[in-house]
Amino acid sequence: MTMDNPQQPAGAGPAEGGATWVRVARSGQVPEGYVRRFFADGVEVAVARFQGSVYATSNYCTHLDCLLSSGKLIDDGIQCSCHGSVFDLQSGEPIYPPATVPIETFPARESDAEIFVAITAADREHGGRRRSFRASDTRAPRRAP
Repeated sequence: MTMDNPQQPAGAGPAEGGATWVRVARSGQVPEGYVRRFFADGVEVAVARFQGSVYATSNYCTHLDCLLSSGKLIDDGIQCSCHGSVFDLQSGEPIYPPATVPIETFPARESDAEIFVAITAADREHGGRRRSFRASDTRAPRRAP
């Protein structure tokens, strides 16, 4: 890491689009073929290591908000554990249904045995996609007659 900005990976320069590089994990926390959940300045991300590269996406499937960090990596991308939707790790585009809406992706880099994710002010403002709650979720549970 550079001494003038401890959040920025060494030699990476500033991230594009006004983003800031945020350290999210040590390299060893995301082994090859695994996906893990982390927070980057309040933004929940799924960080994956696949074929030697690190990737960062939003942590929620766009189909029914299941956690992608509970899913698994397959040859085509990241697979949601709930209904099997698969998303491309680089573009976020859905490859296999039932999801039809892309997931958000974030630039990710590895430097000095640490993983960094680029987060913008807009990402911080909305905190990344989070589970949605319906009004019906707040009702008291129904009792048996």
